[in-house]
Amino acid sequence: MKILIADDDAMSRRLLQKTLERAGYEVMAVENGLAAKESLFRQDGPRLALLDWMMPELDGPGVCSAVRQKTERSYVYMVLLTSKETKEDVVVGLQSGADDYLTKPFDAEELKARLRTGLRILDLEDKLVEAREDMRFRATHDALTHLWNRGAILEMLGRELARCHRERQNVGVILGDLDHFKAINDTHGHLVGDEVLRETARRLLGSVRSYDYVGRYGGEEFLMVLSNCDVKHAEPRAEQIRRAISDKPIPSAAGLLQVTMSSGLLLSLEWGALSVEGILSEVDAALYVAKAEGRNRVKLAAPSSSEAGVLVLKDHSSRSND
Repeated sequence: MKILIADDDAMSRRLLQKTLERAGYEVMAVENGLAAKESLFRQDGPRLALLDWMMPELDGPGVCSAVRQKTERSYVYMVLLTSKETKEDVVVGLQSGADDYLTKPFDAEELKARLRTGLRILDLEDKLVEAREDMRFRATHDALTHLWNRGAILEMLGRELARCHRERQNVGVILGDLDHFKAINDTHGHLVGDEVLRETARRLLGSVRSYDYVGRYGGEEFLMVLSNCDVKHAEPRAEQIRRAISDKPIPSAAGLLQVTMSSGLLLSLEWGALSVEGILSEVDAALYVAKAEGRNRVKLAAPSSSEAGVLVLKDHSSRSND
């Protein structure tokens, strides 16, 4: 664990450094409060700090106060080293943001014991952050494929449509559905079906750019949001994504399975300020046409055929699951 020592007295710094290095710490030593603040502000800076109260440039409480105001980095456990002993001084130091204090001269074993307390607190914070991130991931990602879940991908679609409409950019929206997926489940079982879904998700992620979005829309349907997608390249990209599924069989416990995907494609620039619901209706209608025309193909949702798309949607409830 890295630890910062800030003390303007060179002898005190050297003694502290040797004591802490023997205890297994990686020590950084600076001679004033301004240098201490700059070190603690770094993202990879120490998370333990021993700060002398009286220092040039900026005193110990001033460093504590500055660090506490910088909320975007991980917690830093700070101990003030001081010859001040009155309760009023202690209160001032703790109110500045210090976690603990030691009165000079101090015992080396007491110092190490107090630092171990700081390490326990930092470890607890790390576990809480990890648990929070895990909860956030579970709330926004599909448990099986680890893609964005339906709620998250729809939220991202809404944000991208609003942004690209303001900036007069195009969003490519692809709704893909695995062909005859029900037959895979019925023939080989749901565990094999899960393997197919996971491999499909992996291939889809590998076929888009890092700033595009891929989500599991539901069942064997996947929604892809292609940000700032050039209109001329949208259809070739959709074809590339289709081929990423169909060109190579998917390995599974049942052997190699040939899997294909039918997709509807929509280019937002061609539709104006259409709502998320309207976008989904049109791209779903295009997907339905791709299925009806033989599957394993991409169908573009063109505004000139939107009225036909609405008619197709009237029969949407009768569409087969595969």
